[in-house]
Amino acid sequence: MAPTAISDILPSGPFASKSVKPADQEHHVHGMEDKSPMAAISHGDVMLPGVPTFTDMAAKRQWQLEHMAAAFRHWAREGYVEGISGHISVRDPEHEDVFWTNPLGVHFGLLKASDMIAVNFDGKVVGGNRTRPPNAAGFLIHSEVHKARPDVHAVCHAHTVYGKAWSVFGKPIEMLTQDACKFYKSHSVYNSYGGVVLASEEGAQIAKALGPTNKAAILRNHGILTVGKTVDEAAFLFLSMEHACQGQLLAEAASQGGNIPKVLIDDEEAAYTNKMESDSETCYAEFQAYYEWEDYHTKGEFKK
Repeated sequence: MAPTAISDILPSGPFASKSVKPADQEHHVHGMEDKSPMAAISHGDVMLPGVPTFTDMAAKRQWQLEHMAAAFRHWAREGYVEGISGHISVRDPEHEDVFWTNPLGVHFGLLKASDMIAVNFDGKVVGGNRTRPPNAAGFLIHSEVHKARPDVHAVCHAHTVYGKAWSVFGKPIEMLTQDACKFYKSHSVYNSYGGVVLASEEGAQIAKALGPTNKAAILRNHGILTVGKTVDEAAFLFLSMEHACQGQLLAEAASQGGNIPKVLIDDEEAAYTNKMESDSETCYAEFQAYYEWEDYHTKGEFKK
């Protein structure tokens, strides 16, 4: 690019070498708080579609399983595979004490809707794929979360690199960026480690640590867990939490042990951003970009 072209893009005058805040900007003006978050982000007359409604429970069940399979395919592309660890669950739309989960030992990138297994809270397989067992740790964690949180319809947990790395500090993420604000006062830390989860008591401890309203929990020395009203919401929040852990680790390293202070988003701005970006409909819509990408590249193979 010619220098003259560059000069047309760059601002005139000397570049500032320090952080500058306008003297007259003591408070920011927040907009569109009278609208729903989905309406606020959709400029013009057309709004992004929200979560569909169903009158046929069989159709809703199939829709849930297809989106669950898409979430696993997405995880595979993101590199969230760690052997046969990791699980997603979706509460059955008709039976509140039954949830669907993935079969043990199948690569996330191969999972289809028909592979999923229905398990009740007593641990009995009651439907779906019977050729493989569900993950025992997955059942013990997810069943306790579903029992403790009737509002939760999907739970995601995997052993991702950045989630595991940040978990070793036993600390919540800080409000460092706009995206981190999705978890403002809505995530917790299970600041203990009880080994591989092979007892219902440990699953109950995780559910208790998640709390009655939080969207996510950081499990110390273990990884991260997210929940949602749809599998799409839980899956998007999982991606966002993993990225938030990655950003936190990068910021900690760049701050040189505190020698370069981090500037956090203040409570007022974090609360506003959380309100406008982290509701269930918006997080569902966020995941549809990944769902459509998977549908296009796999020609819908995960729906079978």
